[in-house]
Amino acid sequence: MATQKLTISLKAQINAIIPRYVEPRSAVMPALHLIQDEFGYISREAMEEVATILGLTPVQVYEIASFYHQFHTKPIGCHHLQVCINVSCMLLGAENIVSQLEQSLNIESGQTTADGRFTLSAVQCLGSCDTAPVMQINNQAYCEHLTGQRVEEILQRLREAPMGHRPEAFAGAQKDQREFTVAK
Repeated sequence: MATQKLTISLKAQINAIIPRYVEPRSAVMPALHLIQDEFGYISREAMEEVATILGLTPVQVYEIASFYHQFHTKPIGCHHLQVCINVSCMLLGAENIVSQLEQSLNIESGQTTADGRFTLSAVQCLGSCDTAPVMQINNQAYCEHLTGQRVEEILQRLREAPMGHRPEAFAGAQKDQREFTVAK
């Protein structure tokens, strides 16, 4: 894995966030979002730098980065597919959706395809129980009321998208948006 050295610009962005909070430690989540937006994940080295900037211990930053499922502490695929497996989604077929994705992608939940195109995650509650089963792509697009056919259509669109096209492949996607288009 390549080392993630924070750039001067990224450090400046983190330092610009700190005055918004009473305590510098409160800027840890926005700082982690900035790093992940830049690198696609948050390395141990980056967490150590954030800890230094915010006056925290590295373990305090790691606790936050590892607690929230929107943060990634290892590289993920170009298209991160997160399938809700909580009660509403489970009752409406989420297990079948996960199985279908595992079979189509030839990986298990929690893994990334060999080409780095897809990472599949089973997650708890995406907050869209009324549209179950639901999948979120790259922390942006919600794909709701999933069926086996819709999953195959979504995978086809993602496979046709250029590599490295994340997350802007779903620019403008909204929660409750039933369809998405892949930017060309």
